[in-house]
Amino acid sequence: MPAVTPSVRDRSAVGRFPTVTLSFVEDVEEEKEEPRENDVNKESACQRWLRKACPCCYKQPSDDDMAETVVTEVDDPDKEEEANGKKPTTGEVNINELLLKVRSIDLMKSKTGDNLVEHHTNLYQDYKFIIRRGQTFQMWMTLSRPFNPKSDKLHLELKTGPLPAVSKGTHVIVPLVEELEDGRWEAAVVKQEDRRIKLCVNSPPTAVIGRYQLTVGTTCANGQDTFTHDPANDIYMLFNPWCEDDSVFMDSEAERQEYVLNDVGKIYYGTEYQIGARTWNYGQFNDGILAACLFILERSRTPNSGWGDPVNVTRILSAMVNSPNDLGVIEGNWSGDYSLGTSPTVWSGSVEIINEYYKNKGTPVKYGQCWVFGGVFTTVLRCLGIPARTVTNFSSAHDTDVSLTTDVYLDEEMEPITYLNTDSIWNFHVWTDCWMARPDLPPGNGGWQAVDGTPQETSQGTFRCGPASLAAVRNGQVYLKHDSAFVFAEVNSDKIYWQKIKDGTFSQVYNEKNAVGHSISTKAVGSDERNDITHLYKHPEGSEEERIAVEIACRYGSKAAAYSSPTAEDVTVEVILEGDGPKIGADAELTIRLKNMSSEKRTVTLHSQLAIMYYTGVYKDTVKKDKADVELLPNEENDLAWELEYNMYKDQVIDQAALMLTLSGRVKETQQVLATQFSFRLRTPDLIIKPIGKAVVGEMMVVEISFTNPLPQVLKAVIFHLEGTGLLAARKIEFGDIGRHASVSLVQDFVPGLPGPRKLLVSLDCKQLTQVHGASDITVEDKSSVAS
Repeated sequence: MPAVTPSVRDRSAVGRFPTVTLSFVEDVEEEKEEPRENDVNKESACQRWLRKACPCCYKQPSDDDMAETVVTEVDDPDKEEEANGKKPTTGEVNINELLLKVRSIDLMKSKTGDNLVEHHTNLYQDYKFIIRRGQTFQMWMTLSRPFNPKSDKLHLELKTGPLPAVSKGTHVIVPLVEELEDGRWEAAVVKQEDRRIKLCVNSPPTAVIGRYQLTVGTTCANGQDTFTHDPANDIYMLFNPWCEDDSVFMDSEAERQEYVLNDVGKIYYGTEYQIGARTWNYGQFNDGILAACLFILERSRTPNSGWGDPVNVTRILSAMVNSPNDLGVIEGNWSGDYSLGTSPTVWSGSVEIINEYYKNKGTPVKYGQCWVFGGVFTTVLRCLGIPARTVTNFSSAHDTDVSLTTDVYLDEEMEPITYLNTDSIWNFHVWTDCWMARPDLPPGNGGWQAVDGTPQETSQGTFRCGPASLAAVRNGQVYLKHDSAFVFAEVNSDKIYWQKIKDGTFSQVYNEKNAVGHSISTKAVGSDERNDITHLYKHPEGSEEERIAVEIACRYGSKAAAYSSPTAEDVTVEVILEGDGPKIGADAELTIRLKNMSSEKRTVTLHSQLAIMYYTGVYKDTVKKDKADVELLPNEENDLAWELEYNMYKDQVIDQAALMLTLSGRVKETQQVLATQFSFRLRTPDLIIKPIGKAVVGEMMVVEISFTNPLPQVLKAVIFHLEGTGLLAARKIEFGDIGRHASVSLVQDFVPGLPGPRKLLVSLDCKQLTQVHGASDITVEDKSSVAS
């Protein structure tokens, strides 16, 4: 983290510049007295009396005293000179003219300019400076005189929230540096035209989102100055799905266009056999919607310091979309009487609802039902830069007792017991999926997350739901936060019928396994077609994997006894990686070891699934599925060879070449469930670096870099990157193509600048292959020691 620059405000200015600014409250300028001519010669009656009564204490100002009075600042020194009819000599130069002052700032807000176009924010209709974190932006700054980088200093200050603090990332001091580095707040001068300088400013991909107030501090030999906050220069920071290091990064441009930039969508309703669709106007770019969305966050009264984490932000918004607990955006109403507001079926978009909430300063809008909550939630997320889609689940269960089952209670005559039947199955229910990495969960749980704004059940005391990983829901891992158990019950709970018996207890009489979670639907990418995404929420209904997921989940529910426990748990499964693991470009081989620790035969049905993963743990795609029936003799250990052919993954592997093997199975004799996940990567080759000759300060030396392409395909547009402190500055070499399985060598010369042990670092990059690098230890001798 860069060092914090102390405040550059002059001590004489204490009290003029507030250290705490309130978000969404316009600054009020100090009233300035109009200067009055010859004030120094005008005296009141009291002053005249005091001068006569005590001339030693109160003197008439002399000409010498007046000569010491500092002339007030003017905007343009040249104009002042012209008004006086002469230019001052060196001895007459005003101290204020020597100070470095910021006269104006141009944030380059044009809809067609580089800033908004490159940040994909040019669609916002507000005339605001809206950018995305983790990406550079530019601004022009007009100064009182030309900037001298040798003697002048300048820094930006950004503040957000009611109590900005440097330690919490809500008060940011942006230093001026010579070269920008990724992942931090920095600014650099990239152009200078007389008194104007152009700054390039970088922000980290973890920056807090929201509205920042901008001030500028300057320091020179003649003193310090501060360019105070102007609301016209406020900076609105959003999440950035285009930035690889942002946790909401989405690598498909088509999906970004759909889930971030599309302001119209489809919301599905009806039944699984009669699916209806209505067009919904999300309107996330409409004038005023961004300010309203930030107002919604403000109304949550949560610390701004947490607004850099999309997991936290979506959880906050899940509570704020509905009105219970916190007077959120929409008041739900399922009574049929909407006379005090608007019927939920009347709404056709989010804009009117959000604007009304903002206009009425946080009064909940009447009324909404699930599709309204879902549509508004999607609008807010897309507006803030989090990829989102509205999702409809048909035959959606509402589990009220955390049983992870949908329970129906019957009396002795098989009649429903109304007061006990609190669980229900909705014809359809609408919620929202959002996209993000989940570093707070085990690898493989990033990607789509279910969040719900409809107030059904409380989560940690508040009506909210999610974000729940779809991968966790699919595999029955309901113990993973947030609210995975509730979402699992909605899409994959069994409907269990219980009958009352004579002693007053209930016994299970029937289990309906395919009652909920059908035709889970969202709008397709790039078209108005319906996309069925049921497979992302659950394994195929009735499959062994789906049954295993249900049983794993129900072990954590309040009615675990509804499913028979295994009679024994005496079989184990593990994955073994030989040596350094598989290499990229070759077939990958692993060993699956099953062990029977009992004295009886065991029969195992084992399912395996291999998925390509981003290094953040976000699921990309499944590339291989297998099923095997294995017989284990008493006390037998059986190793199964598992292989992944290169052709199956060659077009799927992404940066870091991360893969995850998921195993699940069941022991036939005991009904024991087996489950494990194993993450591994495909190793990339190292670069071989060979120094040639001696390394001496000030004398040219040569290194040879060797590399063999491990892939049976051509590497296109290969780039080598070299650097080494004391050896050479960063150097980029555009090498060209490297043939399939071809070996190449590259010779580079340079002149070491410092003696002692040094490291030369080399990396290779191209679209087909990344994470290829190498290092060489080079001891550089001092020229004087060589000569002696």
